[in-house]
Amino acid sequence: MTILGKAVHVARLGNPKSGRILTVAIDHAPSYGVLAGLEHIQQVVDEVASASPDAMLMMKGVVERCFAQHAGKVALILKCSSISPYYPERDVWVASVEDALRLGADAIAMAMTVGSADQPQLMANVGALVREAERVGLPVIVHAYPCGECVPAGERYSEERVAYASRMAMELGVDIIKTFYTGSAETFARVVEIAAPALVVAAGGPRLETNADVLHMAYDVVQAGAAGITFGRNIWQSGNTGEVIQALKRVVHEGSPADEALEGLG
Repeated sequence: MTILGKAVHVARLGNPKSGRILTVAIDHAPSYGVLAGLEHIQQVVDEVASASPDAMLMMKGVVERCFAQHAGKVALILKCSSISPYYPERDVWVASVEDALRLGADAIAMAMTVGSADQPQLMANVGALVREAERVGLPVIVHAYPCGECVPAGERYSEERVAYASRMAMELGVDIIKTFYTGSAETFARVVEIAAPALVVAAGGPRLETNADVLHMAYDVVQAGAAGITFGRNIWQSGNTGEVIQALKRVVHEGSPADEALEGLG
């Protein structure tokens, strides 16, 4: 597989209409514990896949046991590393590029906690993953989060910190960067610019208060010129997974204003 192969995989991730990527993440349990809404993982996978987001992000065990009936209908991103509630800044490499190819994934994702004591090792892990994936034409997504203990809590979502984390990931050779949303279209647009030519998608983060907040955030991310958005808790903790995904598709792929998309959400 060559660079052409990587382009094919990236195209599969993107929506044919907009080129942007709406991903639903369900990789949270190893990192944060079994959060409300994730108790019955097969049900979650089925509900999310039935609403046809562009891609789903999962750990290897969930893919192997729960995803088979949806294969080829939704693009798959394999998460190859994880933190844990006991070691929240120590991201451990737990799956390989070979696993991603075997499972039919269109991209492999790894986290990099910027500003942590483990940052040097995490950078080395990302570099090694990029080299391994490059040989087989598989895109690499890095969750570049400036939330290590060296970063003051009040600065973790700042334009400066997020732009630095994103630029670092790009310079390590990453294809797509998932990072914190900085709070406005204007500041996130500068993150997108600084991280180019890598693509940038916004992480949904913790549960927002309302579905309106979710849709307004998605709209601003699109206006910033980002390649898409990844939501987890804001979808499968919403109480109406399928409807929220459909509303997000209207915003992300059709450019509908948040209030207009909200009207179709029961």
